[in-house]
Amino acid sequence: MADNNRNYILAIVLSILVLVGWQYFIGMPQMERQREAQRQQQAQQPAAQPAPGTTPAPGAAPAPGSATAPAAPGTVAPAAVVSQSREQVIAATPRVAIETPRLIGSINLVGARIDDLVLATYRETVEKSSANVILLSPQGSPIDPVNHRQPFYAEFGFVAGAGQTVAVPNAQTSWTQVGSGKLTPASPVTLTWDNGQGLTFRRTFEIDATYMVTVRDAVVNAGTAPATLHPYGLISRHGTPQTSGYYILHEGLIGVFGDKGLQEVGYSAIETARTQTFKSRGGWLGMTDKYWAAALIPDQASDTDASFKFFQSNGLKSYQTDYLKPALTIAPGATAETATRLFAGAKEVAVVDGYANSLNVDRFDRLIDWGWFYFITKPLFTVMDWIFLKTGNFGIAILLVTLLVKGLFFPLANKSYASITMMKKVQPEMMEIRDRFADDKMKQQQELMALYKREKINPLAGCWPIIIQIPVFFALYKVLFITIEMRHAPFFGWIHDLSAPDPTSLFNLFGLLPFTVPHFLLIGVWPLIMGVTMWVQMQMNPAPTDPIQATFFKWMPIMFTFMLASFPAGLVIYWAWNNTLSVLQQAVIMRRYGVKLELWDNMKSMFGAGKKPAA
Repeated sequence: MADNNRNYILAIVLSILVLVGWQYFIGMPQMERQREAQRQQQAQQPAAQPAPGTTPAPGAAPAPGSATAPAAPGTVAPAAVVSQSREQVIAATPRVAIETPRLIGSINLVGARIDDLVLATYRETVEKSSANVILLSPQGSPIDPVNHRQPFYAEFGFVAGAGQTVAVPNAQTSWTQVGSGKLTPASPVTLTWDNGQGLTFRRTFEIDATYMVTVRDAVVNAGTAPATLHPYGLISRHGTPQTSGYYILHEGLIGVFGDKGLQEVGYSAIETARTQTFKSRGGWLGMTDKYWAAALIPDQASDTDASFKFFQSNGLKSYQTDYLKPALTIAPGATAETATRLFAGAKEVAVVDGYANSLNVDRFDRLIDWGWFYFITKPLFTVMDWIFLKTGNFGIAILLVTLLVKGLFFPLANKSYASITMMKKVQPEMMEIRDRFADDKMKQQQELMALYKREKINPLAGCWPIIIQIPVFFALYKVLFITIEMRHAPFFGWIHDLSAPDPTSLFNLFGLLPFTVPHFLLIGVWPLIMGVTMWVQMQMNPAPTDPIQATFFKWMPIMFTFMLASFPAGLVIYWAWNNTLSVLQQAVIMRRYGVKLELWDNMKSMFGAGKKPAA
């Protein structure tokens, strides 16, 4: 049977090294490669940028394998060089302004697209002078994936039924506003277009006070023949956006499709697959960033043919999510109506949950990447958010939730620390047995087992409680990392953003020396505190007898200090606080079992405490 040290190391490897090591040695290099590729893509974009209005309406040719079904929404190659700024592209077309407490932007009357949205309550950085976050931008605007500024828009329309030649509105269609005024929560906006063949299309936009747009389409048939049309909706994004590069976070195409459930497809994955199709009743689909998202929500009682798509032409990569509804047949003199919704905004937990419940949207709360431990992660956030509402500080919420988690696992942790303490107490005897039977491993193991039995020690007792806590550790890490509520949330002192790394550095004496420290040397105050608390905890454990294990334990606090320096400050604060509580709990147990606290005695000796005065 392996001794307690090996079990303890196993638990650490499972709960910490996989998480941190993967991110530090694999995730970050991948992110740097991605950033370099995006910089190259951005440099090449002027020669491959699409001109406004080059994305056509879906065609009416039969889909593969079907003689009657219409084609799903599509796109075409870029057509011209565009060197205008985003503002110039927006100003080049007639628009209807959008103004709500959370969103500012406009609807493009050419194509009736929603392609200009700015988040009114979120800024790019923690600085008050920073620009507001841009969510959607029109086709033809510059591609800047590093700053998430690129063509990104939602489009709605109709595909003519198979065998029909009826004209339908497309990306070049010029719509006319009925009346005047802005789109606000109190004032919807209606647009119309006449196809000249007896069909009048009327599109009404409604918006609430947060991030939901309702799009209602009506088609009036004043002609003499029936018309068959398939409603569609799509979200398109040109250029590969920069993602965070963390394997625990999904950024890319996302949707929920009936029995298939939640589908998450990264940008690189859809580039390989090219197209993925889904049949579903209701559900939703879109594209998600770490903190923002755009998602289509068709009628939840309607069947849809949905798809994720990738296109590339002249060096420009484009990504699309779309759906196609069953046909509407509009008889002469009749009117047909259809409706869909667009979520475009910040992934605030209360807002997203509110839409999932009030609109009865299947698993819409999974727009936020709660992960595999959803059943732990979301309740943890709920508790943390409740504490934040009471205290006004997410840093305090982190500390109190850590206390709560420690309290829940207190009995298990006590067993773990008691086992570790007993192992430390009998360590001199263990060392004597190993030395005495150094050449007889079998006899050595027998004697060790006899010692464990005599002293009533279970070497595994120190391992299993730690392993049981691993899901909670991952869940708490997930909460601290993915939730927008943590973004730009201050703590105290120099921590102005719990979602960003500690900005201080040991190598310029925490700002006292007037020079900028390279990113890889940003070893701040909180990472140092975390490293010290980890070192103290390691000193309180039995010293490993195996040289490899001993070396591992010796260097682990230093290694983790460097690794965690680039992680969100909220996570580092949690880890330092958790270590501190563990040290205090273990110290109490060691006192109870009469085990000498050598670390404290050494520190007292170091600082001369407790010395008798010279005679």
